[in-house]
Amino acid sequence: MGRGNRAEMGRGNRAEMGRGNRAEMGRGNRAEMGRGNRAEMGRGVGRERPVGAQCGSARLYSTGGPDSGAHRTARNRCCRGSYCGGSGGRGEIYIETSPFPGGHGRFPPSPHSSCSLPPSCSLPPSCSPHRPGCERHRHRLLPSETRAAMYGICCCCGALRPRYKRLVDNIFPEDSEDGLVKANMEKLTFYALSAPEKLDRIGSYLSERLSRDVARHRYGYVCIAMEALDQLLMACHCQSINLFVESFLKMVAKLLESEKPNLQILGTNSFVKFANIEEDTPSYHRSYDFFVSRFSEMCHSSHDDGEIRTKIRMAGIKGLQGVVRKTVNDELQANIWETQHMDKIVPSLLYNLQQVEETESRSPSPLQTSEKEKEIPAELAERCLRELLGRAAYGNIKNAIKPVLMHLDNHSLWEPKLFAIRCFKIIMYSIQPQHSHLVIQQLLGHLDANSKSAATVRAGIVEVLSEAAVIAASGSVGPTVLEVFNTLLRQLRLSIDYELTGTYDSTVNIGTKIIKEHEERMFQEAVIKTIGSFASTLPIYQRSEVMLFIMGKVPLPSMHHAMDFGKAGENRNRLTQIMLLKSLLQVSMGFQCNNMLTALPSSFLDPLLSSALMEDAEIRLFVLEILICLIDRHGNRHKISSISTEPDISVLKLKVDKCSRQDTLFMKKHAQHLYRHIYLSCNEPTNVQTHYEALYFLLVIISIELATEDVVVDLIRLVLAVQEMALNNEDNLPAYCRCAIQALCAAYLSLISNLTTVPAFCQHVHEVIEMRQKEAPYLLPEDIFTEKPQWSSSMDRVETQLLFLQSKISEVLGGSGYNTDRLSTPYVPQLTDEDRLSKRKSIGETISLQVEVESRNSPEKEEKAPAEEITFETLKKAIVDSVAVEEQERERRRQVVEKFQKAPFEEIAAHCGARATLLQSKLNQIFELTIRPPPSPSGTITAAYGQSQNHSIPVYEMKFPDLCVY
Repeated sequence: MGRGNRAEMGRGNRAEMGRGNRAEMGRGNRAEMGRGNRAEMGRGVGRERPVGAQCGSARLYSTGGPDSGAHRTARNRCCRGSYCGGSGGRGEIYIETSPFPGGHGRFPPSPHSSCSLPPSCSLPPSCSPHRPGCERHRHRLLPSETRAAMYGICCCCGALRPRYKRLVDNIFPEDSEDGLVKANMEKLTFYALSAPEKLDRIGSYLSERLSRDVARHRYGYVCIAMEALDQLLMACHCQSINLFVESFLKMVAKLLESEKPNLQILGTNSFVKFANIEEDTPSYHRSYDFFVSRFSEMCHSSHDDGEIRTKIRMAGIKGLQGVVRKTVNDELQANIWETQHMDKIVPSLLYNLQQVEETESRSPSPLQTSEKEKEIPAELAERCLRELLGRAAYGNIKNAIKPVLMHLDNHSLWEPKLFAIRCFKIIMYSIQPQHSHLVIQQLLGHLDANSKSAATVRAGIVEVLSEAAVIAASGSVGPTVLEVFNTLLRQLRLSIDYELTGTYDSTVNIGTKIIKEHEERMFQEAVIKTIGSFASTLPIYQRSEVMLFIMGKVPLPSMHHAMDFGKAGENRNRLTQIMLLKSLLQVSMGFQCNNMLTALPSSFLDPLLSSALMEDAEIRLFVLEILICLIDRHGNRHKISSISTEPDISVLKLKVDKCSRQDTLFMKKHAQHLYRHIYLSCNEPTNVQTHYEALYFLLVIISIELATEDVVVDLIRLVLAVQEMALNNEDNLPAYCRCAIQALCAAYLSLISNLTTVPAFCQHVHEVIEMRQKEAPYLLPEDIFTEKPQWSSSMDRVETQLLFLQSKISEVLGGSGYNTDRLSTPYVPQLTDEDRLSKRKSIGETISLQVEVESRNSPEKEEKAPAEEITFETLKKAIVDSVAVEEQERERRRQVVEKFQKAPFEEIAAHCGARATLLQSKLNQIFELTIRPPPSPSGTITAAYGQSQNHSIPVYEMKFPDLCVY
């Protein structure tokens, strides 16, 4: 075939092609020269193929006429020279196998070359098989256009193609069902690891083959190509992997763009494998926008076949999970937390999450699921959402939560509330605990944005807030605690306005009722519940601040609160007071503090106790319940089920602790104020059974939680004064109220006698109760506090043996060491301007009384003395006198300093002691002149010597100005 070249074609022979190049073409060796075709050359005989077949880089051409027979040719193995073969029919077939037509090019024809033909081929007579180059025959048989086409075909000659292409071609079997050729795949992998700079070319060539196979619907080879790509990705981690990945992502995108579900799933699986690979040198210019959009679209698949639809959705969720894993850990890569991506990823996961039908709410905490449950899109979507939120940093929470809120709005999922609550439970359990307050703030902002939405929608948002607050850790509301409660209270006020006006817009005709009152009430209750949920997560000091903040929002008829006027204004004030006190009651539940003096300051207790004197019975009841919750720190309230005159202390198992020093100081400061409001609350004609029960529980809780000897004595005096008030009936109380007060006194004295364990005291109380059971059962709680109470209207003539006597109680307790002076002094509350303001029945009367008080207290309204005439002499005298006074004061100070410097200590001590004695005597004279003893209901008290003795009010019961009290 050329100078010095030999072509040996037979079993075990080798064909040398070119200068020093040898191609082994014998025993078991095969050269693949085309798409799945093999050229076998043994024993000089070639296998025949039809005209037009392509064997490696060789093409078959026919010059026969239209009547020529079936043309047959041999499968050839490429060599440097060329041979031509003919058919046994009427036409002739010529084969050009040279890499360059005409022998021109890189390997010029040798003068000693010759055509070697298989035995089945014959040449025309004019062509000799031993003629060098056979040039005349070649040019005579091939037309010019065929010769030009050979330039583009011969470059695929297997022997001259790049090695990476041959290695890639070798991994594809002749039949796609045989699968990947593993031995050749190992060779390709070894080559890629040895020459990593070829990875990008390998990827490009595989991409080219895969695109061609997809276009020709040869899906078996597509699967083989993707399997090869996956193995190369898993094996290669060099710096050149980025260029290979670009080709890989192009092929994945090609599969995802296909309409065939199997190809979409195949591409997704390959992408998931790629996502799990940690690259040594990540690519920061790589974009995943297409994959986010395509996977999100697959999550919303609506394929007719349910099974295929589920597989596509599962593939889409896995793809999104892969995108998240690939990008979320590296901030320099594509930012998956951008709004444009989150608006696609999160709704896609929620769409699959809401497809599952649940009969009951499930726990959102992570649980181990079975293999069957893992095939459910909802389960996979939940895991993906948890993984996404668990990786969210502080600055990304907002972008992740906003799509959730928009999805719930667009699909009207706030009203059922179950799915919304489940979503936010997943969110709260998945994010980092220190970021919980960001979710709360997003929900509050969304609530403000939907302030004019339907009440059911707002109620759903508030319910979600309540559940989220319970999950959040203590103190997770964040630094803006009061802002959270301010938002909820503002929504509460808006709801009250909507309920009263009936519209969301004040410009609409009020008569047009577009708001249902019961829905607004439901929303208000939800807000109150949420306030309590938030408060339960706060520490004690913050709860005190929240209670003070809420109390400051309650509109009270006092001089520092703004009130609405008119009938509508009164209704608005009343509803606002009730709702805010309900909120305060929720906050106070479970309130436990060691130092009540700091936890319940005067700025909170004073307005709260003022509310206890409001005309509205419901408001008064809420105030009493709040006081019980604040004082009851050991849960004794729930151990006292009902009012009874025969309480068994051993059965109740009350927890009684010794009163601490802080509690003692609290009672010294606030006890008289508290007693006075209890006394006045008992004197309300609109009280019902619940009010008297609350008053009884309050007295008992004070006796247990803040029990000292002085407190017990004061409470007994208070109860006896209430009994006397019901007897005198100066305020014309109804008969039921008078009987209920007597029953209340009997129940409390029975309990306190058992707590004090003074036998004489217990005996006196027991005797009175027995007399009442016989003669006046309507004065006992067992008859008056029932569903069908029984009372008597003849309360003006109550026998003495049916009453608890102060003198008797003072005598028996005095023998046990109690202060008899205090016991023998009746309790008389002192009314203040604040009490009278609270007792007003209308806003007009309140305002008039406020003006009256201001007029009385204003110095401008006081009567002024006649002005003295000022003359020149008067001014001169004032100037001269002032100079003399200053000189006298200066001299006096000098003498005092000199005395303390030179006088002996005994003289100084005697002088100071005399001044102290003089001051005390003056104070005693002032007290004797100003303080008068109160009138006693039983007349004057006779002393032991038979003389009438007037008892003065103790100093601790005096009402001093606030500036004088420490």
